[in-house]
Amino acid sequence: PADQLTDGDKHFLLEHFFMINKDGVIAFHPRYYDLYFKKHSRKDFSTQDFLDLQVWFNLAWIDPLFRENNPALKALVLKARFFTEDDKRIVLETQQNILRRIIPAYKKYLDSGQIEVTANPYYHPILPLLYNSKLAVEANRTTPLPKTMFAYPEDAQAQIDDAVAFYTSRFGRAPLGMWPSEEAVCEHIIPGLIQSGIRWIVTDEAILFKSVHAKKRDTRLLYQPHLLRREAGELAVVFRDRNLSDLIGFEYNKWHPKDAVNDFMRHLRNIYLAFGDQDVLVTIALDGENAWEYFRNDGHDFLNEFYGQLSHARFLKTTTVAEYLLAHPPTHQIKRLGAGSWIFGDFGKWMGNQYKNIAWEYLTAARAEFELILTSERKDRLGPNFPLAVKQMRICEGSDWFWWYGDRHAGFDALFRAHLANFYTLIEQPVPEYLKRPIEP
Repeated sequence: PADQLTDGDKHFLLEHFFMINKDGVIAFHPRYYDLYFKKHSRKDFSTQDFLDLQVWFNLAWIDPLFRENNPALKALVLKARFFTEDDKRIVLETQQNILRRIIPAYKKYLDSGQIEVTANPYYHPILPLLYNSKLAVEANRTTPLPKTMFAYPEDAQAQIDDAVAFYTSRFGRAPLGMWPSEEAVCEHIIPGLIQSGIRWIVTDEAILFKSVHAKKRDTRLLYQPHLLRREAGELAVVFRDRNLSDLIGFEYNKWHPKDAVNDFMRHLRNIYLAFGDQDVLVTIALDGENAWEYFRNDGHDFLNEFYGQLSHARFLKTTTVAEYLLAHPPTHQIKRLGAGSWIFGDFGKWMGNQYKNIAWEYLTAARAEFELILTSERKDRLGPNFPLAVKQMRICEGSDWFWWYGDRHAGFDALFRAHLANFYTLIEQPVPEYLKRPIEP
């Protein structure tokens, strides 16, 4: 309740409850915009101001489609200010109701064949770096490595297997495709993907040209699926058109929606004209959570125009990857898949910076301590804490902790150290003193 906020609570709200695109979202809601300027003018917030901020932050992050079609939310948008605790409760309960509809909605369209839903390694780790952090040098020979190496292939496999199990429990079928976190791949993780039942993966075009040692961009290679045939079996891989994907991800939010879609369709038509009657697969792949906040109306104007033009275009056909691979099995084999991710074709966003490397060293020390438990009787003594410790370690292996080091993001630093400290508590070991101090000053 706003009238029970501590000074720490108030500081948290002011620091975090404006974390949404200012020009694309906040500015379209006068009361929210007023609070934004009040914060930056360093004016004191009243209890009502804090309550309005609580409501607006949660309300603004709800998709416009829901705000428009839900009478209660629509009424709150129109009310705009002087919210009550009951108003806040309506917003929070509606959030939960929307969340409950997401998986069933995806399952409905998955069952109808209209979409394909891929899996992602469970806690979003960089799989190659879990397998062996020395692979950072394979992706970029100039990468400075941590003083201690993280090398636990079984953890990479567990993240894959947990994702497959979770997907299967929700959708009643195993996933055919997997989006490796940050499109981070290497040769070493292929057998594990095959053994888990994954049929295809997607990664960036830079990995393709690295894998085939191409000296320049070759769309004849890019616009087709490829085959990874190994002792464990076969895995297909598709490579995204980076230019087209990044237009949607980073550029078109600055354009009028129709102009943006017309430009995109022009690129697709040029590909069609270049290849004539040949059947080619153009893969557009981007992180779904990043783009739409920066588009007007959460991207609805762009997406409605985009899907409309795709549906009516006679020179192309939209398809799921699994559907395409069934009709057009890959024939071009890649003997060794290069190591890298969608960002510059390497792993520099997660390893190499001095603070990132310190974080890896802390993780490696914790994982080594856990290995001692796994190979001793201490495992049984932990009782119900053991599965919690396993889960906590998997969380610590996630990619975002390392992403933010070097950007002075104190919040992620504190969270990462808190998770590691919790791990030590779960295995009944003293928390190292270094976890009580920031990694990045």
